[in-house]
Amino acid sequence: MAEFIRIYNENPNPKEIAKVIKVLQAGGLVIYPTDTVYGLGCDITKPKALEKIAQIKGIKLEKANWSFICNDLSHLSDYVKQIDSATFKILKRALPGPYTFILPGSKNLPKVFKKKKTVGIRIPDNSIIRTLVQELGNPLVSTSIRDDDDVLEYTTDPELIFEKWQNLVDVVIDGGYGGNEASTVIDLTEEPEVIREGKGSLDIL
Repeated sequence: MAEFIRIYNENPNPKEIAKVIKVLQAGGLVIYPTDTVYGLGCDITKPKALEKIAQIKGIKLEKANWSFICNDLSHLSDYVKQIDSATFKILKRALPGPYTFILPGSKNLPKVFKKKKTVGIRIPDNSIIRTLVQELGNPLVSTSIRDDDDVLEYTTDPELIFEKWQNLVDVVIDGGYGGNEASTVIDLTEEPEVIREGKGSLDIL
């Protein structure tokens, strides 16, 4: 059964963060808050954990279009081919924020994603998840947890999330109520193209 850990966004407790890091390093799955909806993720360097998420989502791992959560833009060059200055300016304007940017993937992508030509990059405006990524030392792979309810697409109450997911994951972080609007997805591999309009404003383009 998962552990339910309360962490405050304004000032994430290092002790609680360390607990979650331990779980991630051991290949565990974690549900955490972002600046949009709650997400499910794991350390991108743990293939077994990635497999588990694919199973939960009912998809083949190589077909998964998950985003990578980074702490800041410094991780970009690890996973993304060199980008031009216009693209970089958009990223700098928008991040941290409620956006997922699709960028050309580099040769350094983890083995399971090697065949992917693109990668979704996310830097949420949320201290809890960014502190986790910073302390972990590499990105998390992330997918939003959708609800079975057609009206309420995303569950916002961490206690209800825990109730539903406690036997599928290792930790559920209670970071307060989440949002119910997903991130705006923008493809920057060529001319900027909005794939999904979500929480982020399009003024950044």
